[in-house]
Amino acid sequence: MSRYSTRAAAERVRGRARKPARIATVVTAAATGLVLLLGAQAPAALAAPPARGHGTGVGTQAVTRAALDPALVAGRGAAVDFAEQEAENASTDGTVIGPDRTAYTLPSEASGRAAVRLKPGQYVEFTLPRAANALTVRYSIPDAPDGGGITAPLDVAVDGRHRSTMTLTSQYSWLYNQYPFTNDPRADLLHPDWWITECGCVPAATTPTPTIDKPFRPSHFYDEQRLLLGKRYGAGDTVRLTAPKGSAAAWTVIDVLDTQLVAAPHVEVRAANVLAFGADPTGRRDAGGAFDRAIAYARKRHLDVYLPPGTYQVNRHIVVDDVTIVGAGNWYTIVKGHQVTLDTPAPDGSVHTGVGFYGKDAADGGSHDVHLSGFAVEGDVRERIDTDQVNAVGGALSDSTIDGLYLHHTKVGMWFDGPMKRLRITRNVIVDQIADGLNFHTGVTDSTVSDTFVRNSGDDGLAMWSEKTGNARNVFAHNTVQTPVLANGIALYGGTDNTVTGNLVADPIREGSAIQVGSRFGAEPFTGHLRITDNTTVRSGPFELNWKIGLGAIWFYALERDIDADIEVTGDHFLDNTYNAVMLVSDFPVKDKYAIRGVHFKDIRVDGTGTSVLSARSAGSATFENVDARNVGAVGINNCGSFNFPSTGSEFTAQDLGGNDGGGTTGAWMASWELPNTITCDDRPPVVPPPAPAPW
Repeated sequence: MSRYSTRAAAERVRGRARKPARIATVVTAAATGLVLLLGAQAPAALAAPPARGHGTGVGTQAVTRAALDPALVAGRGAAVDFAEQEAENASTDGTVIGPDRTAYTLPSEASGRAAVRLKPGQYVEFTLPRAANALTVRYSIPDAPDGGGITAPLDVAVDGRHRSTMTLTSQYSWLYNQYPFTNDPRADLLHPDWWITECGCVPAATTPTPTIDKPFRPSHFYDEQRLLLGKRYGAGDTVRLTAPKGSAAAWTVIDVLDTQLVAAPHVEVRAANVLAFGADPTGRRDAGGAFDRAIAYARKRHLDVYLPPGTYQVNRHIVVDDVTIVGAGNWYTIVKGHQVTLDTPAPDGSVHTGVGFYGKDAADGGSHDVHLSGFAVEGDVRERIDTDQVNAVGGALSDSTIDGLYLHHTKVGMWFDGPMKRLRITRNVIVDQIADGLNFHTGVTDSTVSDTFVRNSGDDGLAMWSEKTGNARNVFAHNTVQTPVLANGIALYGGTDNTVTGNLVADPIREGSAIQVGSRFGAEPFTGHLRITDNTTVRSGPFELNWKIGLGAIWFYALERDIDADIEVTGDHFLDNTYNAVMLVSDFPVKDKYAIRGVHFKDIRVDGTGTSVLSARSAGSATFENVDARNVGAVGINNCGSFNFPSTGSEFTAQDLGGNDGGGTTGAWMASWELPNTITCDDRPPVVPPPAPAPW
């Protein structure tokens, strides 16, 4: 049996989206390394099952949600105003890549784990499912040989007539190496004193020093770009994306096309219009001072601030308090900035600044009654520097609302440092972040995030992190999180009486899963209750590269203290799980110190597991009631407990409360002989790829 431990290689810095590096040590000489070169496959014994159910690449034009039939996720996830279509289901003369769930490959980071690669001169063509006048293309093009990105054209033809050219860039994608990563594909190991899977060793302590292939661990391949088409097109019209001949990009990968009908610009007549205060809507001159003047005037006259259509250059934080800022809509009003290197580091440790709307620090009383809506924030963040405050929205905002923003190319879309209370976040799109999508950090209470869409975050998509001061009574409801490159879709680190409900989480790539309940990163304990209800996850339960085991789509992790609260997981659907649906694990060095107790699973559906329904790697207990499973690839319960293997049975107890039905290749998933604490410990059972999810 493998032993495993997680090594905290860095400390979190307050308010800077910094978690200890997600590095784990596997104490085993027998484990086989992964092949991590771009496009390579994992060895057969370790390869994740493929994502099933994709079209042939010819003619299938279905609208999907997270590459699923929308009927499978009805009532769950964010209510968005765009239709999502997978390139692998469209007509193309290019090549479908994937499905593949092996980290550090292009298809693994694609929605649904597949995409279409175009050579110059090739196309992919979609049929509009409904009227649209705007589109978003999720794509990848190569990096420059020395890093830093390239640009390349993409021709857009609608119904064979309208034609425009998008200029794609890889300047905001392609990271390499160990946490916190680098833009240099030629770089040596950032941390040669860390254990790595590629050699199964600590390079600096190994003789002879192992040779590590370069680029090392390429990731964060994708970006997206939006385009207003200038007129309305109807259902049945076609959108053809062509990589033109002579393109500087040797290949262009198209993952997803989102299309929508964008309403006319919103107008605020009785407001402090930033144009009247000198803001330049062409983006040529800095508008930061004009924004400040408009905000000051609006506060005196009790007016809103209006940002009319245009692109406004802002290269620093706009500090907001007791003010409402309204844009014309996030397709029309764009606040865009350069990343600026500071002459000397700021007191908070930042070495850069950039565009962002920030409440005052909690230590200074925070901000109140701030309302932001209807505009986009376009940052210029191309590397992860955890001390930098270069987030789109930040600070402490109490009794405030954030609605209808589009946040792109910042470090974290929204990062809140409490104590603060009663913040309501609705209908936002947060994409292509270097770190988290959104984080409630330190003493955030009575706040909600709903109908928010997060894609391609570089760390947790949505997180509640109770560092030093607990979060309480917060709700993540009806959000969609897709393709977090690192870490989890939704992560909960301590807190009291919090709720995660009605969310859709798809395709976590590595070192995390769809939903994590973690005692780690210096978090306060879980107390009171935690409700995880009516969520759907798909293509989760990934392979953990450092531990060399499969995770659960939902996983409980006792690293720094017990997890012992009133926790209910109810009504959730775990679909097409790469390995396990549920995992409870404690870290090996503390396996006899910390436990996970009293978690209750009820009214759960598990449709497809590569291995088990439940993997228990901790002391403790859980109850199961009306947990129905099908297409289970291995023994239903993999019960290792805390790896002491006493004669009395596992240190983990699974209690059957009735109604637990179904199973797979080995019979009933919850068989009587497995209960309550039979040792059924297999670290790496053979993976049986499940069929595509289907109606229950």
